Amino acid sequence: MRAAVFLVMVALIVGMAGCLPAVRYNLTISSTEGGQVTTPGEGTFAYDEGTVVDLIAQAEEGYQFVKWTGSVSAIVDVHDATTSISMNGNYSITANFATVAEIWDWSDLDAIRNNLTGAYILMNDLDSTTAGYEELAGPTANVGKGWQAIGTQDNPFTGVFDGQGHEIRELFVNRPTEESFAGLFGYVDVGGSIKNLVVINVSVTGNIGVGGLVGMNFGTVSDCYSTGSISGYDVVGGLVGLNVGIISYCNCTGSVTGTGSAREVTGVGGLVGMNYGYITHCHSTGIAAGEGCVGGLMGFNYFGTVSDSYSSASATGNSGIGGLVGTNGLGTVSNSYATGSVTGNLSVGGLMGGNAYGNVVNSYATGSVTGNEYVGGLVGGNVYNSTVSNSYSTGSVTGTSHVGGLVGWIRDSATVSNSYSAGTVTGDVSVGGLVGLNEGTGPVSNSFWDTQISGQATSDGGTGKNTTEMQDIATFSGAGWNITAVADSSTRDPAYIWNIVNNVTYPFLSWQA
Repeated sequence: MRAAVFLVMVALIVGMAGCLPAVRYNLTISSTEGGQVTTPGEGTFAYDEGTVVDLIAQAEEGYQFVKWTGSVSAIVDVHDATTSISMNGNYSITANFATVAEIWDWSDLDAIRNNLTGAYILMNDLDSTTAGYEELAGPTANVGKGWQAIGTQDNPFTGVFDGQGHEIRELFVNRPTEESFAGLFGYVDVGGSIKNLVVINVSVTGNIGVGGLVGMNFGTVSDCYSTGSISGYDVVGGLVGLNVGIISYCNCTGSVTGTGSAREVTGVGGLVGMNYGYITHCHSTGIAAGEGCVGGLMGFNYFGTVSDSYSSASATGNSGIGGLVGTNGLGTVSNSYATGSVTGNLSVGGLMGGNAYGNVVNSYATGSVTGNEYVGGLVGGNVYNSTVSNSYSTGSVTGTSHVGGLVGWIRDSATVSNSYSAGTVTGDVSVGGLVGLNEGTGPVSNSFWDTQISGQATSDGGTGKNTTEMQDIATFSGAGWNITAVADSSTRDPAYIWNIVNNVTYPFLSWQA
Protein backbone atom coordinates (compact mmCIF):
# COMPACT_ATOMS: atom_id res chain seq x y z
CA MET A 1 0.00 0.00 0.00
CA ARG A 2 2.78 2.43 0.95
CA ALA A 3 4.62 1.60 -2.28
CA ALA A 4 1.50 2.35 -4.31
CA VAL A 5 0.98 5.69 -2.55
CA PHE A 6 4.64 6.57 -3.13
CA LEU A 7 4.37 5.82 -6.85
CA VAL A 8 1.26 7.96 -7.15
CA MET A 9 3.05 10.86 -5.41
CA VAL A 10 6.04 10.52 -7.75
CA ALA A 11 3.72 10.56 -10.76
CA LEU A 12 1.98 13.69 -9.49
CA ILE A 13 5.30 15.46 -8.87
CA VAL A 14 6.59 14.54 -12.33
CA GLY A 15 3.33 15.70 -13.87
CA MET A 16 3.48 19.00 -12.00
CA ALA A 17 7.09 19.51 -13.08
CA GLY A 18 6.04 19.06 -16.67
CA CYS A 19 3.46 21.80 -16.25
CA LEU A 20 5.90 24.34 -14.78
CA PRO A 21 6.48 27.32 -17.07
CA ALA A 22 9.86 27.55 -18.84
CA VAL A 23 12.44 29.83 -17.25
CA ARG A 24 12.63 33.09 -19.20
CA TYR A 25 15.31 35.74 -19.26
CA ASN A 26 15.43 39.32 -20.51
CA LEU A 27 17.83 40.58 -23.18
CA THR A 28 18.23 44.36 -23.22
CA ILE A 29 19.90 45.76 -26.35
CA SER A 30 21.12 49.27 -27.12
CA SER A 31 23.62 50.93 -29.44
CA THR A 32 25.93 53.92 -29.52
CA GLU A 33 25.80 56.69 -32.09
CA GLY A 34 26.61 55.56 -35.61
CA GLY A 35 24.46 52.48 -36.07
CA GLN A 36 21.74 50.22 -34.75
CA VAL A 37 20.95 46.61 -33.95
CA THR A 38 18.62 45.36 -36.70
CA THR A 39 18.19 41.81 -35.34
CA PRO A 40 16.41 41.32 -33.04
CA GLY A 41 16.16 45.10 -32.67
CA GLU A 42 16.72 47.38 -29.71
CA GLY A 43 14.86 47.34 -26.42
CA THR A 44 14.09 44.49 -24.00
CA PHE A 45 13.12 41.03 -25.22
CA ALA A 46 12.17 37.89 -23.24
CA TYR A 47 13.44 34.44 -24.26
CA ASP A 48 13.23 30.91 -22.89
CA GLU A 49 16.35 29.67 -21.13
CA GLY A 50 18.89 28.25 -23.58
CA THR A 51 17.53 30.10 -26.62
CA VAL A 52 20.23 31.15 -29.11
CA VAL A 53 19.43 34.67 -30.33
CA ASP A 54 20.94 36.04 -33.53
CA LEU A 55 22.52 39.49 -33.26
CA ILE A 56 23.06 41.76 -36.26
CA ALA A 57 24.44 45.28 -35.91
CA GLN A 58 24.51 47.65 -38.88
CA ALA A 59 26.73 50.73 -39.09
CA GLU A 60 25.61 53.97 -40.70
CA GLU A 61 27.61 55.61 -43.46
CA GLY A 62 30.87 56.97 -42.10
CA TYR A 63 30.83 54.63 -39.08
CA GLN A 64 32.11 51.14 -38.36
CA PHE A 65 30.97 48.48 -35.93
CA VAL A 66 33.60 48.07 -33.20
CA LYS A 67 32.37 45.47 -30.69
CA TRP A 68 29.64 44.34 -28.29
CA THR A 69 30.01 45.42 -24.68
CA GLY A 70 28.12 44.68 -21.47
CA SER A 71 27.04 41.12 -20.64
CA VAL A 72 29.18 39.64 -23.40
CA SER A 73 30.30 36.32 -21.89
CA ALA A 74 27.54 34.45 -23.75
CA ILE A 75 28.22 36.15 -27.12
CA VAL A 76 30.04 33.96 -29.68
CA ASP A 77 32.28 36.76 -31.05
CA VAL A 78 32.19 40.23 -29.52
CA HIS A 79 34.02 41.71 -32.52
CA ASP A 80 31.59 40.36 -35.13
CA ALA A 81 28.61 42.51 -36.13
CA THR A 82 26.78 39.30 -37.05
CA THR A 83 26.93 36.86 -34.16
CA SER A 84 24.66 35.24 -31.52
CA ILE A 85 24.05 35.07 -27.77
CA SER A 86 22.85 32.11 -25.66
CA MET A 87 20.21 33.06 -23.10
CA ASN A 88 21.28 31.62 -19.77
CA GLY A 89 20.57 34.73 -17.69
CA ASN A 90 19.41 38.33 -17.88
CA TYR A 91 21.75 40.20 -20.20
CA SER A 92 22.26 43.83 -21.17
CA ILE A 93 24.44 44.48 -24.22
CA THR A 94 25.47 47.43 -26.37
CA ALA A 95 26.57 47.57 -30.00
CA ASN A 96 29.44 50.05 -30.24
CA PHE A 97 30.18 52.07 -33.36
CA ALA A 98 32.94 54.55 -34.13
CA THR A 99 33.71 57.13 -36.79
CA VAL A 100 35.77 55.56 -39.54
CA ALA A 101 39.09 57.02 -40.64
CA GLU A 102 40.03 56.19 -44.22
CA ILE A 103 43.55 54.99 -45.06
CA TRP A 104 44.70 56.00 -48.56
CA ASP A 105 48.51 56.11 -48.32
CA TRP A 106 51.44 55.33 -46.03
CA SER A 107 51.10 58.65 -44.21
CA ASP A 108 47.50 57.83 -43.32
CA LEU A 109 48.63 54.42 -42.08
CA ASP A 110 51.41 55.97 -40.03
CA ALA A 111 48.95 58.41 -38.44
CA ILE A 112 47.09 55.53 -36.76
CA ARG A 113 49.68 55.69 -33.98
CA ASN A 114 48.23 59.11 -33.06
CA ASN A 115 44.87 57.51 -32.15
CA LEU A 116 45.34 53.87 -31.21
CA THR A 117 41.68 53.41 -30.20
CA GLY A 118 40.13 54.49 -33.50
CA ALA A 119 38.36 52.64 -36.30
CA TYR A 120 40.12 52.46 -39.67
CA ILE A 121 39.43 51.12 -43.15
CA LEU A 122 41.97 50.62 -45.92
CA MET A 123 40.63 52.18 -49.13
CA ASN A 124 43.16 50.80 -51.64
CA ASP A 125 46.36 48.79 -51.96
CA LEU A 126 49.60 50.27 -50.60
CA ASP A 127 52.96 49.48 -52.19
CA SER A 128 56.34 51.01 -53.05
CA THR A 129 54.72 53.41 -55.50
CA THR A 130 52.27 54.80 -52.93
CA ALA A 131 53.02 58.20 -51.39
CA GLY A 132 55.08 58.01 -48.21
CA TYR A 133 56.75 54.63 -48.85
CA GLU A 134 60.35 55.81 -49.03
CA GLU A 135 60.01 57.98 -45.91
CA LEU A 136 58.01 55.49 -43.78
CA ALA A 137 58.03 51.88 -44.98
CA GLY A 138 60.90 51.29 -47.42
CA PRO A 139 64.55 50.24 -46.92
CA THR A 140 65.69 53.87 -46.66
CA ALA A 141 63.06 54.87 -44.10
CA ASN A 142 64.09 55.76 -40.54
CA VAL A 143 67.83 55.50 -41.27
CA GLY A 144 67.52 52.00 -42.73
CA LYS A 145 65.28 50.61 -39.99
CA GLY A 146 62.21 50.78 -42.17
CA TRP A 147 58.68 50.78 -40.79
CA GLN A 148 58.05 51.47 -37.11
CA ALA A 149 55.35 49.11 -35.82
CA ILE A 150 51.99 50.58 -34.79
CA GLY A 151 51.38 50.07 -31.06
CA THR A 152 53.81 49.32 -28.24
CA GLN A 153 53.45 47.54 -24.91
CA ASP A 154 53.04 50.90 -23.19
CA ASN A 155 50.72 52.29 -25.88
CA PRO A 156 49.01 49.33 -27.59
CA PHE A 157 46.60 49.35 -30.49
CA THR A 158 43.04 48.70 -29.23
CA GLY A 159 41.10 49.99 -32.20
CA VAL A 160 39.66 48.28 -35.29
CA PHE A 161 41.50 48.00 -38.60
CA ASP A 162 39.54 46.64 -41.57
CA GLY A 163 41.65 46.01 -44.65
CA GLN A 164 38.56 45.38 -46.79
CA GLY A 165 40.56 42.74 -48.67
CA HIS A 166 43.18 45.23 -49.88
CA GLU A 167 46.92 44.52 -49.95
CA ILE A 168 49.84 46.14 -48.18
CA ARG A 169 52.94 45.23 -50.19
CA GLU A 170 56.71 45.43 -49.73
CA LEU A 171 56.71 46.49 -46.09
CA PHE A 172 60.30 46.63 -44.85
CA VAL A 173 61.38 46.30 -41.20
CA ASN A 174 65.00 45.95 -40.02
CA ARG A 175 65.10 46.25 -36.23
CA PRO A 176 67.04 43.19 -34.92
CA THR A 177 68.39 44.90 -31.78
CA GLU A 178 65.21 46.59 -30.56
CA GLU A 179 63.21 45.05 -27.72
CA SER A 180 59.83 46.16 -29.00
CA PHE A 181 57.60 43.85 -31.00
CA ALA A 182 58.14 44.02 -34.76
CA GLY A 183 55.63 43.84 -37.62
CA LEU A 184 53.11 46.06 -39.34
CA PHE A 185 51.47 46.28 -35.91
CA GLY A 186 53.69 45.88 -32.87
CA TYR A 187 51.31 45.32 -29.94
CA VAL A 188 47.56 44.70 -30.32
CA ASP A 189 45.87 44.62 -26.92
CA VAL A 190 42.54 43.24 -25.69
CA GLY A 191 39.76 44.87 -27.68
CA GLY A 192 41.95 45.45 -30.72
CA SER A 193 40.89 43.90 -34.02
CA ILE A 194 42.61 43.47 -37.38
CA LYS A 195 40.62 41.86 -40.18
CA ASN A 196 40.34 41.36 -43.94
CA LEU A 197 43.93 42.38 -44.62
CA VAL A 198 46.51 40.98 -47.05
CA VAL A 199 50.22 41.67 -46.46
CA ILE A 200 52.36 40.72 -49.45
CA ASN A 201 56.15 40.33 -49.85
CA VAL A 202 57.00 41.74 -46.44
CA SER A 203 60.55 41.69 -45.13
CA VAL A 204 60.60 41.85 -41.34
CA THR A 205 63.66 41.40 -39.14
CA GLY A 206 63.26 41.87 -35.41
CA ASN A 207 64.35 40.60 -32.03
CA ILE A 208 61.69 38.97 -29.81
CA GLY A 209 58.04 38.88 -30.83
CA VAL A 210 58.25 39.20 -34.61
CA GLY A 211 55.43 38.71 -37.13
CA GLY A 212 54.64 39.65 -40.69
CA LEU A 213 51.44 41.32 -39.49
CA VAL A 214 51.57 41.57 -35.66
CA GLY A 215 54.39 41.17 -33.16
CA MET A 216 52.18 40.61 -30.08
CA ASN A 217 48.44 39.93 -30.17
CA PHE A 218 46.01 40.01 -27.26
CA GLY A 219 43.14 40.97 -29.53
CA THR A 220 41.51 39.41 -32.60
CA VAL A 221 43.09 38.77 -35.98
CA SER A 222 40.74 37.35 -38.60
CA ASP A 223 40.63 36.73 -42.36
CA CYS A 224 44.21 37.91 -42.89
CA TYR A 225 46.99 36.62 -45.13
CA SER A 226 50.71 37.30 -45.32
CA THR A 227 53.68 36.32 -47.47
CA GLY A 228 57.33 37.18 -47.21
CA SER A 229 60.48 36.68 -45.20
CA ILE A 230 60.32 36.93 -41.39
CA SER A 231 63.34 36.65 -39.11
CA GLY A 232 64.00 37.22 -35.41
CA TYR A 233 65.82 35.94 -32.37
CA ASP A 234 62.81 34.33 -30.67
CA VAL A 235 58.99 34.06 -30.81
CA VAL A 236 58.85 34.49 -34.57
CA GLY A 237 55.82 33.79 -36.76
CA GLY A 238 54.89 34.36 -40.37
CA LEU A 239 51.74 36.23 -39.33
CA VAL A 240 51.96 36.80 -35.54
CA GLY A 241 54.92 36.47 -33.20
CA LEU A 242 53.16 35.90 -29.86
CA ASN A 243 49.42 35.22 -29.66
CA VAL A 244 47.38 35.44 -26.47
CA GLY A 245 44.18 36.39 -28.27
CA ILE A 246 42.20 34.87 -31.15
CA ILE A 247 43.39 34.16 -34.68
CA SER A 248 40.84 32.78 -37.13
CA TYR A 249 40.62 32.11 -40.85
CA CYS A 250 44.16 33.29 -41.52
CA ASN A 251 46.97 31.84 -43.59
CA CYS A 252 50.61 32.52 -44.29
CA THR A 253 53.32 31.46 -46.71
CA GLY A 254 56.99 32.28 -46.90
CA SER A 255 60.19 31.85 -44.95
CA VAL A 256 60.26 32.14 -41.14
CA THR A 257 63.58 31.91 -39.31
CA GLY A 258 64.55 32.02 -35.64
CA THR A 259 68.19 32.79 -34.88
CA GLY A 260 68.30 32.04 -31.13
CA SER A 261 69.93 28.94 -29.66
CA ALA A 262 67.87 25.84 -28.82
CA ARG A 263 68.22 26.45 -25.08
CA GLU A 264 66.91 30.00 -25.31
CA VAL A 265 64.11 29.99 -27.89
CA THR A 266 60.44 29.31 -27.21
CA GLY A 267 58.90 29.34 -30.64
CA VAL A 268 59.34 29.67 -34.39
CA GLY A 269 56.31 28.91 -36.55
CA GLY A 270 55.04 29.29 -40.10
CA LEU A 271 51.99 31.21 -38.82
CA VAL A 272 52.61 31.93 -35.11
CA GLY A 273 55.76 31.77 -33.03
CA MET A 274 54.16 31.08 -29.63
CA ASN A 275 50.50 30.62 -28.76
CA TYR A 276 48.71 31.10 -25.45
CA GLY A 277 45.37 31.81 -27.10
CA TYR A 278 43.00 30.37 -29.69
CA ILE A 279 43.80 29.53 -33.29
CA THR A 280 41.13 28.10 -35.58
CA HIS A 281 40.66 27.54 -39.31
CA CYS A 282 44.19 28.65 -40.18
CA HIS A 283 46.94 27.21 -42.35
CA SER A 284 50.53 27.80 -43.39
CA THR A 285 52.89 26.88 -46.21
CA GLY A 286 56.56 27.58 -46.83
CA ILE A 287 59.51 26.99 -44.52
CA ALA A 288 59.97 27.34 -40.74
CA ALA A 289 63.52 26.99 -39.45
CA GLY A 290 65.28 27.51 -36.14
CA GLU A 291 66.98 25.67 -33.31
CA GLY A 292 64.23 24.79 -30.82
CA CYS A 293 60.42 24.64 -30.77
CA VAL A 294 59.90 24.94 -34.52
CA GLY A 295 56.57 24.08 -36.14
CA GLY A 296 55.04 24.34 -39.58
CA LEU A 297 52.09 26.26 -38.10
CA MET A 298 53.45 27.34 -34.72
CA GLY A 299 56.53 26.85 -32.63
CA PHE A 300 55.22 26.51 -29.07
CA ASN A 301 51.60 25.97 -28.09
CA TYR A 302 51.51 26.75 -24.37
CA PHE A 303 48.07 26.47 -22.73
CA GLY A 304 46.72 27.32 -26.19
CA THR A 305 44.03 25.75 -28.34
CA VAL A 306 44.45 24.88 -32.01
CA SER A 307 41.54 23.52 -34.03
CA ASP A 308 40.55 22.93 -37.65
CA SER A 309 43.95 24.05 -38.90
CA TYR A 310 46.74 22.61 -41.02
CA SER A 311 50.22 23.14 -42.35
CA SER A 312 52.08 22.01 -45.43
CA ALA A 313 55.19 23.96 -44.44
CA SER A 314 58.47 22.16 -43.89
CA ALA A 315 59.96 22.44 -40.39
CA THR A 316 63.67 22.21 -39.66
CA GLY A 317 65.62 22.56 -36.42
CA ASN A 318 67.33 20.85 -33.51
CA SER A 319 64.86 19.95 -30.75
CA GLY A 320 61.09 20.08 -30.51
CA ILE A 321 60.38 20.09 -34.25
CA GLY A 322 56.92 19.30 -35.64
CA GLY A 323 54.97 19.53 -38.87
CA LEU A 324 52.18 21.50 -37.17
CA VAL A 325 53.48 22.36 -33.67
CA GLY A 326 57.06 22.24 -32.44
CA THR A 327 56.21 21.69 -28.76
CA ASN A 328 52.76 21.38 -27.21
CA GLY A 329 52.78 22.22 -23.51
CA LEU A 330 49.45 22.03 -21.65
CA GLY A 331 47.72 22.81 -24.95
CA THR A 332 45.12 21.09 -27.11
CA VAL A 333 45.30 20.32 -30.82
CA SER A 334 42.16 18.96 -32.48
CA ASN A 335 40.82 18.35 -35.98
CA SER A 336 44.13 19.44 -37.48
CA TYR A 337 46.84 17.99 -39.69
CA ALA A 338 50.29 18.43 -41.22
CA THR A 339 51.69 17.28 -44.55
CA GLY A 340 55.11 18.95 -44.65
CA SER A 341 58.49 17.27 -44.16
CA VAL A 342 60.07 17.51 -40.71
CA THR A 343 63.79 17.34 -39.95
CA GLY A 344 65.49 17.64 -36.56
CA ASN A 345 67.59 16.02 -33.88
CA LEU A 346 65.62 15.47 -30.65
CA SER A 347 61.83 15.17 -30.26
CA VAL A 348 60.80 15.25 -33.89
CA GLY A 349 57.27 14.44 -35.09
CA GLY A 350 55.09 14.66 -38.16
CA LEU A 351 52.44 16.63 -36.24
CA MET A 352 54.43 17.78 -33.20
CA GLY A 353 57.87 17.22 -31.78
CA GLY A 354 57.02 17.12 -28.08
CA ASN A 355 53.70 16.75 -26.25
CA ALA A 356 53.93 17.56 -22.53
CA TYR A 357 50.69 17.65 -20.49
CA GLY A 358 48.96 18.25 -23.82
CA ASN A 359 46.18 16.68 -25.83
CA VAL A 360 46.13 15.59 -29.47
CA VAL A 361 42.64 14.69 -30.67
CA ASN A 362 41.23 13.75 -34.09
CA SER A 363 44.38 14.78 -35.96
CA TYR A 364 46.88 13.30 -38.41
CA ALA A 365 50.22 13.73 -40.20
CA THR A 366 51.40 12.47 -43.59
CA GLY A 367 54.80 14.12 -44.06
CA SER A 368 58.18 12.42 -43.86
CA VAL A 369 60.00 12.67 -40.52
CA THR A 370 63.76 12.49 -40.04
CA GLY A 371 65.57 12.82 -36.73
CA ASN A 372 67.96 11.27 -34.25
CA GLU A 373 66.25 10.50 -30.93
CA TYR A 374 62.54 10.50 -29.98
CA VAL A 375 61.20 10.44 -33.53
CA GLY A 376 57.56 9.67 -34.39
CA GLY A 377 55.26 9.83 -37.38
CA LEU A 378 52.79 11.86 -35.32
CA VAL A 379 54.55 12.79 -32.05
CA GLY A 380 58.24 12.51 -31.18
CA GLY A 381 57.91 12.46 -27.38
CA ASN A 382 54.58 11.98 -25.55
CA VAL A 383 55.32 12.65 -21.88
CA TYR A 384 53.80 13.49 -18.48
CA ASN A 385 50.00 13.37 -18.52
CA SER A 386 49.63 13.83 -22.27
CA THR A 387 47.09 12.08 -24.49
CA VAL A 388 46.94 11.08 -28.14
CA SER A 389 43.54 9.83 -29.26
CA ASN A 390 41.70 9.16 -32.53
CA SER A 391 44.71 10.16 -34.59
CA TYR A 392 47.01 8.63 -37.20
CA SER A 393 50.17 9.01 -39.25
CA THR A 394 51.20 7.66 -42.65
CA GLY A 395 54.52 9.37 -43.38
CA SER A 396 57.91 7.66 -43.43
CA VAL A 397 59.86 7.84 -40.15
CA THR A 398 63.65 7.64 -39.94
CA GLY A 399 65.76 7.95 -36.79
CA THR A 400 68.44 6.40 -34.63
CA SER A 401 66.78 5.58 -31.29
CA HIS A 402 63.26 5.79 -29.82
CA VAL A 403 61.66 5.66 -33.26
CA GLY A 404 57.99 4.85 -33.78
CA GLY A 405 55.47 4.94 -36.60
CA LEU A 406 53.11 7.01 -34.44
CA VAL A 407 55.07 7.97 -31.29
CA GLY A 408 58.80 7.70 -30.72
CA TRP A 409 58.85 7.76 -26.91
CA ILE A 410 56.22 7.55 -24.19
CA ARG A 411 56.97 8.43 -20.58
CA ASP A 412 55.20 8.99 -17.26
CA SER A 413 51.38 8.66 -17.43
CA ALA A 414 50.99 9.66 -21.09
CA THR A 415 48.49 7.61 -23.12
CA VAL A 416 47.67 6.62 -26.69
CA SER A 417 44.24 5.36 -27.71
CA ASN A 418 42.22 4.57 -30.84
CA SER A 419 45.06 5.52 -33.17
CA TYR A 420 47.16 3.93 -35.89
CA SER A 421 50.22 4.32 -38.11
CA ALA A 422 50.89 3.11 -41.64
CA GLY A 423 54.26 4.45 -42.73
CA THR A 424 57.73 2.98 -43.13
CA VAL A 425 59.77 3.00 -39.92
CA THR A 426 63.57 2.82 -39.85
CA GLY A 427 65.92 3.03 -36.87
CA ASP A 428 68.64 1.32 -34.84
CA VAL A 429 67.62 1.18 -31.17
CA SER A 430 64.12 1.04 -29.57
CA VAL A 431 62.26 0.95 -32.87
CA GLY A 432 58.58 0.03 -33.16
CA GLY A 433 55.85 -0.05 -35.76
CA LEU A 434 53.59 2.12 -33.55
CA VAL A 435 55.70 3.08 -30.50
CA GLY A 436 59.48 3.10 -30.27
CA LEU A 437 59.82 2.87 -26.49
CA ASN A 438 57.17 3.08 -23.78
CA GLU A 439 58.69 3.83 -20.39
CA GLY A 440 55.46 5.15 -18.94
CA THR A 441 52.59 3.85 -16.86
CA GLY A 442 49.80 5.00 -19.18
CA PRO A 443 48.22 2.50 -21.58
CA VAL A 444 48.52 2.22 -25.34
CA SER A 445 45.01 0.98 -26.04
CA ASN A 446 42.99 -0.03 -29.10
CA SER A 447 45.75 1.11 -31.43
CA PHE A 448 47.35 -0.55 -34.45
CA TRP A 449 50.15 -0.41 -36.98
CA ASP A 450 50.66 -1.89 -40.43
CA THR A 451 53.37 -4.52 -40.13
CA GLN A 452 53.87 -4.80 -43.89
CA ILE A 453 54.17 -1.11 -44.70
CA SER A 454 56.21 -0.24 -41.61
CA GLY A 455 58.62 -3.13 -42.00
CA GLN A 456 58.37 -3.59 -38.23
CA ALA A 457 57.00 -6.76 -36.66
CA THR A 458 57.13 -5.42 -33.11
CA SER A 459 56.19 -2.31 -31.14
CA ASP A 460 56.33 -1.25 -27.50
CA GLY A 461 52.54 -0.99 -27.45
CA GLY A 462 49.69 -1.50 -29.88
CA THR A 463 48.71 -4.40 -32.13
CA GLY A 464 50.32 -5.20 -35.45
CA LYS A 465 48.12 -6.05 -38.44
CA ASN A 466 48.83 -6.70 -42.10
CA THR A 467 47.60 -4.28 -44.76
CA THR A 468 44.45 -6.29 -45.49
CA GLU A 469 43.50 -6.26 -41.82
CA MET A 470 44.28 -2.54 -41.52
CA GLN A 471 41.71 -1.88 -44.24
CA ASP A 472 39.04 -4.09 -42.67
CA ILE A 473 36.44 -2.32 -40.52
CA ALA A 474 36.24 -5.39 -38.27
CA THR A 475 39.74 -4.68 -36.95
CA PHE A 476 38.62 -1.33 -35.57
CA SER A 477 34.97 -1.87 -34.71
CA GLY A 478 36.10 -4.93 -32.76
CA ALA A 479 38.33 -2.62 -30.70
CA GLY A 480 35.44 -0.29 -29.89
CA TRP A 481 36.24 2.47 -32.37
CA ASN A 482 33.50 4.92 -33.29
CA ILE A 483 33.66 3.97 -36.97
CA THR A 484 31.36 3.29 -39.92
CA ALA A 485 31.82 2.19 -43.52
CA VAL A 486 31.10 4.67 -46.35
CA ALA A 487 30.61 4.06 -50.06
CA ASP A 488 33.77 5.77 -51.34
CA SER A 489 36.59 8.07 -50.25
CA SER A 490 34.62 11.20 -51.18
CA THR A 491 31.74 10.25 -48.88
CA ARG A 492 31.63 11.22 -45.22
CA ASP A 493 29.40 10.28 -42.29
CA PRO A 494 30.00 12.96 -39.63
CA ALA A 495 27.92 11.03 -37.09
CA TYR A 496 31.05 8.91 -36.49
CA ILE A 497 34.60 9.93 -35.59
CA TRP A 498 36.07 7.49 -38.11
CA ASN A 499 35.03 6.49 -41.62
CA ILE A 500 36.44 3.73 -43.83
CA VAL A 501 35.83 2.43 -47.32
CA ASN A 502 35.84 -1.18 -46.22
CA ASN A 503 38.58 -3.33 -47.74
CA VAL A 504 39.79 -0.33 -49.78
CA THR A 505 41.21 2.37 -47.49
CA TYR A 506 42.68 2.82 -44.06
CA PRO A 507 40.37 4.56 -41.57
CA PHE A 508 40.11 8.31 -42.01
CA LEU A 509 38.60 11.03 -39.84
CA SER A 510 35.08 12.02 -40.82
CA TRP A 511 35.91 15.75 -40.73
CA GLN A 512 38.51 15.33 -43.47
CA ALA A 513 37.47 17.05 -46.70
